[in-house]
Amino acid sequence: MIGEFISGVRTLLRGFGTWRRRPGLMALGLVPGFIAALVLLAGLVPLALALGPISDGLTPFADGWIPAWRSVLRAAVGIVIFAAALALASAVFSALALTIGDPFYQRIWRAVEADLGDAPPSDGGGFWMAVGEGLRLVVLGILIAIAVLLLGLIPLIGGFLGAVGGVVLSGRMLARELTGRAFDARDLSPADRAVLFRGSRARVLGFGVATQLCFLIPGGAVAVMPAAVAGATALARTMLQRTPLPQHTPPLPQHSPQHAPQHTPPPPLPGSVSAPLPPPPGSGHA
Repeated sequence: MIGEFISGVRTLLRGFGTWRRRPGLMALGLVPGFIAALVLLAGLVPLALALGPISDGLTPFADGWIPAWRSVLRAAVGIVIFAAALALASAVFSALALTIGDPFYQRIWRAVEADLGDAPPSDGGGFWMAVGEGLRLVVLGILIAIAVLLLGLIPLIGGFLGAVGGVVLSGRMLARELTGRAFDARDLSPADRAVLFRGSRARVLGFGVATQLCFLIPGGAVAVMPAAVAGATALARTMLQRTPLPQHTPPLPQHSPQHAPQHTPPPPLPGSVSAPLPPPPGSGHA
């Protein structure tokens, strides 16, 4: 399992290798990430500056505590709030970047598919599909943020669990979303995708966690997004090679007994002798 997780991390590194082969195309992929990052920074920076007053307002019951314990509690509350905000910000960033940069990322995806050979003929969806996927990402990000906040309520270890849970859940969501275009282009059903993800759980998680950790570095989300798109394309191809999908064959037609086809005996072969027919009645033959 650990080896599979590390293989997922290496898949992201393979995405960075696309810079060497197609630097101009990857540079174009920085533009939508930069725009999305500016939008998110407008919300995250004020939140980070206001974490102290927010934590104080959420824990008035700790005003009479020993100063050391009060500081520990409010620091943990601040960490949980910011971890939840980062989980939501990661989903919103991906949604904005993938929607704004759909033409750029589509070209990166197509280039990686061509480099790997046997590219699918479909383009994997268009602008409106990207908008729909972006809205779904935002909803998932809200649910992950709520889960992180709930984990943060666990005494003593809540801050740690909230931070780790946010990275793991957000990373898994990113991996599933970024591989979506390759699967859409192959017209895979949700059941087929579930089979593929079950066959490569640790590898998908390693790719997603590595991507999410890079997103947490200041400026990392902008720099990593083109490589994440390229790496996710390679990851999807690996998943298809590792886990064969069941073949879907149409059912054979069923014949009811009353409408069963009538089987007639084959005609006699040329030169063969068939049994003589009995003479008709009254023919006079004994």
